Amino acid sequence: MNLILFELGEFDKLLPLNDPRVIHILEVLRRKPGQDFDAGVIDGPQGKAHYREKTGAGLVLVFDPVSPTPDPEPITLLIGHPRPQTARRILREASAIGVGTIHFHLTSRGDPGYARSTLWSSGEYRRHLIAGTEQAFSTRLPGISHGRTLNEVLTGLGDLPTRLALDNYEAEARLVDAPLAGIPAALAVGSERGWTGSERDVLRQAGFRLVDLGSRVLRAETAMVAGLAILRARFGL
Repeated sequence: MNLILFELGEFDKLLPLNDPRVIHILEVLRRKPGQDFDAGVIDGPQGKAHYREKTGAGLVLVFDPVSPTPDPEPITLLIGHPRPQTARRILREASAIGVGTIHFHLTSRGDPGYARSTLWSSGEYRRHLIAGTEQAFSTRLPGISHGRTLNEVLTGLGDLPTRLALDNYEAEARLVDAPLAGIPAALAVGSERGWTGSERDVLRQAGFRLVDLGSRVLRAETAMVAGLAILRARFGL
């Protein structure tokens, strides 16, 4: 954990000794009473925290904010619902790289059962968002939607001047060269089996330009990381 995140209401209250963050503070950071460490409030400020006291039941932490809440990241990610183990990697890596919102949408070639996984119904997905955000030394978690159709997601995107979709078969340009109309921007990645012809048509009608990353065929999670990295670099982010 590069930055340990907490809910605002967790400060000045007892955190149990079996909390993974408490274990990290005591056993990895080896902090003593009064010593500080980097911490932040989820979707709030960053700062320093230290534990005021330790009891047999847990720690009581105090938080001193240092920097304000960061602005949301200006890139929206659309990605076809992958199998849950892949979705976990995407949640962590996209949160670490930096996106404002992630829309996991249904696709023609994807398994609709993936959207009914306990990853989503149990709220487990949020844990992976937090892990990626902590890695990036940030406090701002991406917004999340899941289980909607591609059409539903596209209808609600709002004003995003740059709209790009990764595609290996009908790309008009390489992502490194494609014209950019400014930010905020959207990057769409297909499901693990790619887009159908009708999905490409829907994307084009919604203002998306089809681009690729080169001749190599990548896993969805790898293409997502590469695409976001290139797009962020081109925008100077």
